[in-house]
Amino acid sequence: MSIGLYMDVHIPKAITIGLRLRGVDVLTAQEDGTITLSDADLLERATELGRTLYPHDDDLLAEAHARLSLGRNFAGVILLASIDKS
Repeated sequence: MSIGLYMDVHIPKAITIGLRLRGVDVLTAQEDGTITLSDADLLERATELGRTLYPHDDDLLAEAHARLSLGRNFAGVILLASIDKS
């Protein structure tokens, strides 16, 4: 089974291209015309499409946690975290 990803507007294009070159099913917020949605609406859109949201935004983790606390379903979140190189 393959997981379809829904890329947040802040994900670098090179990551999307790299995933596609490896056969990953990726849809970007730009391609879907949702670049101005709030975090809650973006997570809702990804869930409607049955895709796991791939953000680069810690606020989306707070939204996912809130939904879990309320027992609300969503398709999932995979966070691109910044790496501290110090």
